[in-house]
Order: sequence, then C-alpha cells, then structure tokens
Amino acid sequence: MTPLKKLSSLYVVTLLVAIAGIMSVLHFGSALPPPVAASAVVAHADKVAAPPESAVSGFAASLRTNLEHPLSRLFVQMLVVIALAQLAGRLCRRIGQPAVVGEIITGILLGPSLLGLLAPDAFAFVFPSSSLGALSLLSQVGVCLFMFVVGMDLDVKHVKGNSHVAIAVSHVGIVFPFLLGVLLAYFLFSELAGAGTTFTSFALFMGISVSITAFPVLARILQEHGISRTFLGSTAMTCAAVDDVTAWTILAFVVAIASASSLATFSLNTLFVLIFIVVMQYGVRRALPLFLGRDRMAREVPSHGTLAIVVCVVIASSLATETLGIHAVFGAFLAGAMMPDIDGFRRRLCERIQPFSSVLLLPLFFAFTGLRTQIGLLDDLEAWLMVLLITAVATLGKMGGSAAAARFTGMPWLESLKLGALMNTRGLMELIALNIGYEMGILSPRIFTMLVIMAVVTTILTGPLLTLLRSRKYENAEALAEPSHS
Repeated sequence: MTPLKKLSSLYVVTLLVAIAGIMSVLHFGSALPPPVAASAVVAHADKVAAPPESAVSGFAASLRTNLEHPLSRLFVQMLVVIALAQLAGRLCRRIGQPAVVGEIITGILLGPSLLGLLAPDAFAFVFPSSSLGALSLLSQVGVCLFMFVVGMDLDVKHVKGNSHVAIAVSHVGIVFPFLLGVLLAYFLFSELAGAGTTFTSFALFMGISVSITAFPVLARILQEHGISRTFLGSTAMTCAAVDDVTAWTILAFVVAIASASSLATFSLNTLFVLIFIVVMQYGVRRALPLFLGRDRMAREVPSHGTLAIVVCVVIASSLATETLGIHAVFGAFLAGAMMPDIDGFRRRLCERIQPFSSVLLLPLFFAFTGLRTQIGLLDDLEAWLMVLLITAVATLGKMGGSAAAARFTGMPWLESLKLGALMNTRGLMELIALNIGYEMGILSPRIFTMLVIMAVVTTILTGPLLTLLRSRKYENAEALAEPSHS
C-alpha cells in the first residue's frame, strides 16, 4: 500500500471513529436525568423542543429572531439611514443646497414626524425604543470626530489677517441674537421649557441656540457659490472661525452653569476647565510635535501608530470635558485645535477621518435627532406662529447684527448683507447644541422641535439669499461698492 493510500485510510478511520464516538455519547447522554433546575427552565426547554409547523415557518421565525438581535438592528438602521442620507444629499446639491440639509431632513423624515406616522410598523421595526441606546452612543462618537475635524479646520493665521472685521462682526453677531434669544425666552419659559429647569438655564440656551454659525456648512456654501477665495468669502470664513470659538466657549459655560448644583460647584468646574485648557494649549500642543516626530507627520499617509496617538488624544480630551460636565464635543473640538499643522499634517488627518465620520456616523446623529423631533407636537396655528417668530428673531439677530457690524467696519451695505446672510447659516452645529440642551432636560420636546425647524429653515435660506443679493439687478451696485474696501 502506498503512503498516500495509508494516509487516506488513516484519515477515514479516524473520522469514522470520531463520528461513532460522538454519536455514542449523544445516545447515552440522552438517557441521563434532567438537571436539577427551576421549573421555568424546564418550561423553556419544552418550548424550544416543540417542532415548528413547517420548514418555511421555522426558517422565517429564525430570520425574524436574528434580525431582532441588537447588532442586526443596528446594521439595519445604519443601512437605511446612510443610503437615504446620501440620496437626499445628492438631491439637495442638484437644487443648490448643501448636502447636509438633505441629511438633516432625512433624519427628521425617518422619525415619528413622517415614517412613524405613515408606517408605524416599519418605524417600530427599524427604530424600536430598546435599540436607541446603541444608536445614541454611536452617533455621539460621530459628532466628536466631526468636532475634532472642525477644530483642525480653524486657521488662526487667517483670522489674524482680518481680525478687526472678524472680531467685530462675529461678536456682535453673537451678542445681539443672544440678547434677542434671552428676551424671547422670557415669554416662552412657562410654556415650553423642560420640566424642572431654571429660567437662567433655559434663557441662556435659547440665547446660544439663535447665535451659532455652522462653520463647516458655511465653507461648503462658499465653495459651491465659487466665492471662497474672494474678499467676502475669506471674511466670512474668518468671522465664522471666530464665531465658532466664541460660541462654543459660551456654550461650554452655559452647560457648566446648567449642570452645576451650586455657585461653588460651578466655580470649581470652571477652574478645572480653565486648567484643562491651559494644559492643552501649553502642554499637549507643544508636546505633540515632539512626541509624534516631524518625519512621521510629514508622511503622505499617516501610519497606524500616528493615527492611534491622535485618536487617543481625542478620546482623552473628550473624556476630560465629559467628566468636567461640559460635554465630550468640547474636548474633541479643543483636541482638533491643538493638533500641529506641520507639513500639512492636519490636512492629511482630515482626509483620513472626515470621510469615516461624515459618511458613516454623522447620518446616525441626524437620524437620532429626527427621532427626537416630533412635528406632530406642533398641532395648532399658535405653535407654527411661534416657529415663525423664533425663525424671524434668529434671522434678525444673526443676519441683521452681523450685517450692521460689517457695515460699521466700512464694508458696503451689499457685501454686509451677504456676510450677514452667510453668518445666518446654522446646520449641524445648531443641532449639536440643541441635542445637548435636550439631553440636559433644558429644552422640552416641543421647543426642541421648533428650534430644529428654525435651524433647517435658516440654513436653507442662505443659498437663495446669496443668489438674490448677487442677481443681475445688483451688479451695478456691487461694482460701485467694490472699491470702498480696497
């Protein structure tokens, strides 16, 4: 017998002996007495042992059980949300709107406002309440990565070039709408504030809700209108950068005030937040280039080790601010601002991180926001008039305040109005702030829905307002106004 035949015979004999042994153990084991256990377990065993009515029904039941597993449910949610968000984003780009508008609207439509109303069974299957915990956590990770990218997008050198205009426009564009928001809160507090919240917390949150400018959405609008490299575009980006830093700093303190149980607690939290910022600015910012090394930062494709270090910095910074009570997004934003920008290192990091966060995780945040947005709560004319009032106050405060400040610095009225229209863009940044207020119980579901609608409407209006102000009948006025800032 050849060696190959011997090996084959040994393999067959071994396999047969193993199978026979397994079958024997199973046969004798089936005669063993059942284990001593609770009657509930025996009943469960009887239920499992019951034969299915048919092979088809058993297979269908198995599929249904597997689909109801938390991981399967999360995959279903991701598949639905990402596919529809991409489709809506493309449709919005075709009609001259930023893709983020379509993604936000998709999140709202997938919530109880449309899907839950038209197809409640499908809504309950895709978004059962038991699955929202995992969706919330994953969406928060996406927001933190997005804020990290936003922090890296800030160009401090660019801000220095237009500091006098940027500081005036951005600060007036925050203070004036903030004042209007606080005044509006005085009339809305009793009816629309979250249960148990204080007027101070509600008023401060209303103020910040109408004051924020969406820096990333603004950049996309400037690019799509072809004015990102013009005087107006560079000024708008500079103002938005200053606005972002100022608004998020204010929001951090508003959150600290709202979450603190006493003045002493707030003072201590503020002290540790300031210490953390100093450590990030003068410690982490200076240590990172030395720790990473110039050679590794100069690589065209960052190594896995480099990305691991960066991700650890983002997570640690987010954990620190979350622990201090001012939400993880602030830590992620600060980590991005502290990243070294040697040899285009920030740009390469953005290229690796932004697609992952914007395509995979951010749509989940929009969906989760949509689940909280209940347009059905606005069931009377008074509620919709309130939405109109909030939108008008937000637009008057942000667009009017920014335009007036720009005009005061010497910009022509036409360009001042364009700048004001750009600064009125809110988008995703507004939704992040609103979700923080909702999670803290400051905003009730009703006012949350109103503010989400305001954010969507003001973002949608930016493009048409720019088109209107740049239309042919304004060309002569623009030509006459252009030399005044040269």
